[in-house]
Amino acid sequence: MTDTVDDVELPYDEDASQQEKINALQERLEVLESQNEEMRDKLLDANAENNKYQQKLERLTHENKKLKQSPLFVATVQELTDEGVIIKQHGNNQEALTEVTDEMREDLEPDSRVAVNNSLSIVKSLDDETDVRARVMQVDKSPDVTYQDIGGIEEQMEEVRETVEMPLKNPGMFEDVGIDPPSGVLLHGPPGTGKTMLAKAVANQTDATFIKMAGSELVHKFIGEGAKLVRDLFELARQEEPAVVFIDEIDAIAAKRTDSKTSGDAEVQRTMMQLLSEMDGFEDRGEIRIIAATNRFDMLDRAILRPGRFDRLIEVPKPDAEGREQIFQIHTRDMNVSEDVDWTALAEMASEASGADVKAICTEAGMFAIRDDRTEVRMTDFEEAWEKIQKESDETEDVSKTFA
Repeated sequence: MTDTVDDVELPYDEDASQQEKINALQERLEVLESQNEEMRDKLLDANAENNKYQQKLERLTHENKKLKQSPLFVATVQELTDEGVIIKQHGNNQEALTEVTDEMREDLEPDSRVAVNNSLSIVKSLDDETDVRARVMQVDKSPDVTYQDIGGIEEQMEEVRETVEMPLKNPGMFEDVGIDPPSGVLLHGPPGTGKTMLAKAVANQTDATFIKMAGSELVHKFIGEGAKLVRDLFELARQEEPAVVFIDEIDAIAAKRTDSKTSGDAEVQRTMMQLLSEMDGFEDRGEIRIIAATNRFDMLDRAILRPGRFDRLIEVPKPDAEGREQIFQIHTRDMNVSEDVDWTALAEMASEASGADVKAICTEAGMFAIRDDRTEVRMTDFEEAWEKIQKESDETEDVSKTFA
């Protein structure tokens, strides 16, 4: 039943004057308009909230639909022919010839990464970026190691600076003289002598990006995986220049070739050939320098050592007594050291220690002081630290012989 005028409660008394009635009606109108505006705002908020939930529903519906679909496989384009596109699946390395639309064909080229379905039809082209496997590379935009952090290898440091730093900081000097800067530097010597620190210090001094990869990371089970990673490494260097590329444990992929017919050895050989190819075709290096390191110089294939690849072969030996003393002082400059500490005696004591061993001695000496609830590190702490490290080294060597 519709309300009548008689059912409406008026905001004034019947006995009120005409002006009082008008004023009361105006006040009621203002209240109603305010309430109407408030309700309109709430309606807009409700509509916005509804749209948000509607979008979320559509997104979840789309995701649910995608989850019900069969997964796509990643493949690499090998060749574009008149008959179609030859692709190779990642993982099993099976090749297949498939057809693509003219529109998609325009976006493809050899080495493009694509997604394919169960029937090996190309569904979409993947972004042209450095392979996700580059996650095994260590990329440091600004290494914090300086030449002041390295001791005992001044002669080697100077050679590396001439070979790597100078071409990056003053390439015009080589042009004026009329010679090409050395193509690459190979550091060889026992473990822990500062080869990696040297490479980082050069990158720091030249404001270059430091890209490190262990040679063992380039050894892969599947055909072509290692070679692809080598290409990714050099592509990343081009994107990040100025850059210092440091390949540690290069003997893992550059050992002397044998007559072995196993698939693993064959894959290592393919990876080495790709590395040689990259270095030979890397003549216009721009602001990119290559440093490699190995503890097994005797195992390297002669092909990797020929001029034009690694022009400088720098041996980084264990430090002598003077070098060890200098390294002790470097690693204790932030430590609270007692006046009774004799650096010369420490250097003589640790006669077989490498730079890494000296650092370990300093750290362990600090731990002995902490165990005794002291803030000052004494000479006896260093002596006990050296004894402990020697004992651990002997135990490790015994275990290695047991399982050899």
